[in-house]
Amino acid sequence: MTSNNSFAMREKRSSVAAILLMLLCAACLCLGQLIWKLMPGYNLIYIFGGFAIYAFGAVSMILAYRYGELSVLQPINSISYVFSTILAVLVLHEKVPPVTIAGIVLIVSGVIVIGVNSR
Repeated sequence: MTSNNSFAMREKRSSVAAILLMLLCAACLCLGQLIWKLMPGYNLIYIFGGFAIYAFGAVSMILAYRYGELSVLQPINSISYVFSTILAVLVLHEKVPPVTIAGIVLIVSGVIVIGVNSR
């Protein structure tokens, strides 16, 4: 294996790791917000629990930016809209109108196109 191939493989692994970190970030942001939504009154455990998960997501975002390209990672963070809708349906039993489902399909399609076409 040449050093160019080795470098390309390391770069590809870094890009995949950055994308996975950004997806983790999106999931943490949504979970933190869900905890705040479910909070009974102003319960400090819920507030700090939500902040802790939210902070973990922020740290994963910072790490993602270190290993990936902003032009790829920031659009991938839009998957948080999809995660939020899924949580709203599963946990809060919200109804999702067809136009929202169409939007989710567009978001997921865009994330796939960007993720597949990244280095």
